[in-house]
Amino acid sequence: MPIPAVQFDGVRHTVNYALTPAQTTWNMRSALNVAALNCLEPEYDPILQGYKALLKNQARGLSAANKTLESEFRQKYGAGFRDVLDGYMTQVYNYFALPPARKALCDTSLAVAQESLLVAPADLDSFAARSLPRIEAVYEDFFRAYEQFRLDVARWDAAYGPPVVQTASSGFVNPLDPAVTVPPGASVADAVPAFPPAPAAPVIVLTPEQVAPEPTITLPPPQPAPEPTPSSGGR
Repeated sequence: MPIPAVQFDGVRHTVNYALTPAQTTWNMRSALNVAALNCLEPEYDPILQGYKALLKNQARGLSAANKTLESEFRQKYGAGFRDVLDGYMTQVYNYFALPPARKALCDTSLAVAQESLLVAPADLDSFAARSLPRIEAVYEDFFRAYEQFRLDVARWDAAYGPPVVQTASSGFVNPLDPAVTVPPGASVADAVPAFPPAPAAPVIVLTPEQVAPEPTITLPPPQPAPEPTPSSGGR
């Protein structure tokens, strides 16, 4: 699964990187659109209602954002801007529809959709500038968790799994996850930290004063066997 890498500036260059104000507003609307379509549990119904209200109450602002976005792409890509813009928006919708992040997207979009009901038309862009980073954080959290999962798997494989494969050009390759590799000349331990040793079980030493004395058991004295009783009608 491809994960957007953190770039030189410390940020992942996803579809929500370095956006203009109009692009930010339009992408925020796109995220709520995806949530309205994908978050179908009853508790998420306010997302759909909030999205419908956003389209109605912010119609002028959304139309202006769309026109500005088209103008920006036209200036940058020329006559063929439409294909570029359509391709970009496809990436945006696919990005927000990432299945492992659906639950977190629904939870965040529920709050954003409800807050959007109180936004004045003049504040649409500022609301989008505050809300899109909250939605983007959903995917950043998933990317970090998935990267940590890959490292954990590589550590496990290095310690307990099948042997890695070494080639002259690519170095060590994890057969279960080729995305985790080690450069030539290095060892697996150089790229994959070893599991920390398990802590030793604590040893508890009791002083004689702390040791409970063994209980004294007193047995009752032995009782004599009862005398046999003659049976009636004996011979």
